[in-house]
Amino acid sequence: MSEIPFADVRAWLFEAALPFWAGPGLDETHGGFLEEVGRDGLETDVAFKRVRVTCRHVYAFSHAALLGWSPGAELSARGYEYLLAKARLGGGRWARLLSREGAVIDDAPDLYEHAFVLLALAWRYRLTRDADALALAHETLDFIESQMRAGEGFWPHLPKAPPLLQNPHMHLTEATLALFEATADERFLDLAGELTGLLRRRFFNGRSLGERFDAEWRPAPAELEPGHHFEWAWILAQYHRHSGAEIEREAVALTTFAETHGVDPALSITYDGLDESGAPARRTSRTWPNTERIKAHLALFELTGRDPRPVVASATRLLLDRYLLPNGGWIDRLDESGRAEDGPMPASTFYHLFLAFAEVLRLEPLLRQTP
Repeated sequence: MSEIPFADVRAWLFEAALPFWAGPGLDETHGGFLEEVGRDGLETDVAFKRVRVTCRHVYAFSHAALLGWSPGAELSARGYEYLLAKARLGGGRWARLLSREGAVIDDAPDLYEHAFVLLALAWRYRLTRDADALALAHETLDFIESQMRAGEGFWPHLPKAPPLLQNPHMHLTEATLALFEATADERFLDLAGELTGLLRRRFFNGRSLGERFDAEWRPAPAELEPGHHFEWAWILAQYHRHSGAEIEREAVALTTFAETHGVDPALSITYDGLDESGAPARRTSRTWPNTERIKAHLALFELTGRDPRPVVASATRLLLDRYLLPNGGWIDRLDESGRAEDGPMPASTFYHLFLAFAEVLRLEPLLRQTP
């Protein structure tokens, strides 16, 4: 059995990736962070900034600071201040999309974007204990709960219109758990419990995870995403850690489906999409589903004691050898034969990589001790 490359993970994260996104990843002209960067480290001509990218960077740099990477505190502040100055609309509302210069170009409330605002505020509060960040989190959640309710769950955007979507609820669950971990406020854990209940009733049919639903929560045609199956398994493990709820069956089933149907048996890459039968629909593989595979197997280790080392070692080595670049960037996608596709690096992926590698390092002492 190959060993998990802990030293390589640590070196790439702290010596390459964090310095890269603290350097070429900054928008020195207009403030904040760049939406994407070329593999050569140069800016591209993309004309917009998604608010989620700023939020994900606030998370990553806050977490890095808490792990002892000292520049992270200043970079967290940079992102937080940019978020408040450019994307905050008042009353718990946040913009979805900004121009490159920082002007609001889409102010329609979006659940996915608001979930990442909450994640950023959770980690900002965890780092600084800034009461204003926590107050903004409550204000944002007040808006979501009062304006975006869809009976069960929430509308994905305003104005309200189907389809209802699973993915924003997943990230809202992640964010509320981060807020609970930072504050111990039961409000956040209660909502996470409601959302995991929605997973059981609506999203997960006992075999696979749906993506789109009509206004009555009936499944609508859509590709299945192995990465989301893996991601939910990790989130469920976090909910169990905080609540003690019995969610092992769902976490195991989600991981088993994705592992069985969503991983190429020859290349070991995680597919981008499956059809509703579980057959590959897109045999390409972006970086991020492979990070979620790592997290899911670490989650099952904590839930069940199942040895994650063969998969974690293989998937981590795959990332280091096939996706990640020495300069701290990455190849965004491999084609169906495992060759690197051309294209820039979307900055949004850094959150996935940082969190997966932080989980590997968090569990390193236990993994080294496990016989």
